[in-house]
Amino acid sequence: MITLSLSEIGLYSFALLLLFITPGPVWVALFARSLKSGFAGAWPLSFGVALGDICWPALALLSLGQIVSLHGDIIFWLRYVAVAVFVVMGIGLYLAPVEPMKAETKLTKEGVLAGFLAGLMVIIGNPKAMLFYIGILPGFFDVSRLQMADIALIALISALVPFSGNLILGLAVGRARQLISSVSARRRLNQGSGIILIAVGGLILVTA
Repeated sequence: MITLSLSEIGLYSFALLLLFITPGPVWVALFARSLKSGFAGAWPLSFGVALGDICWPALALLSLGQIVSLHGDIIFWLRYVAVAVFVVMGIGLYLAPVEPMKAETKLTKEGVLAGFLAGLMVIIGNPKAMLFYIGILPGFFDVSRLQMADIALIALISALVPFSGNLILGLAVGRARQLISSVSARRRLNQGSGIILIAVGGLILVTA
């Protein structure tokens, strides 16, 4: 049985959308493959990324469930950890220097399987993602009451939001090219995303 409220799902989905529009390794790989092979190069990578995006939040929530079962009072402090994560990320994004984006050759190999594995490698190859989810998820959900259906839904949302964005970006790569390749445009995007992430941290704090 799903116990999540629409407000919890909505706020989390919005935060995922903000994180998606912040250029990172997935954008680099997606943009490089789209430039080389068009949408045919983008969608396999998007599926690989989505699979990884399902795994890490699910593992993080299962780990949090174990932690909370042993130390029930820790859930109170985990909300403030989530606030700190978003504020620090927001400040970091706002102040971060912007370098030209470069993709590794192994991420641009042609073929459906190569694209899928490239996307999976970008996500699964970064175990810090699990620590990231451990840090932010308690800011959106009461981990102590989550059921398996809730965990499955959160994992699905964690994959669907960036997956949808990746597909749209792959389709619109012609227009996205100018945005991503422009250092000044990416700086403005980072600063805007940073400000909003700080605001999300504040919203979590207010509603905690």
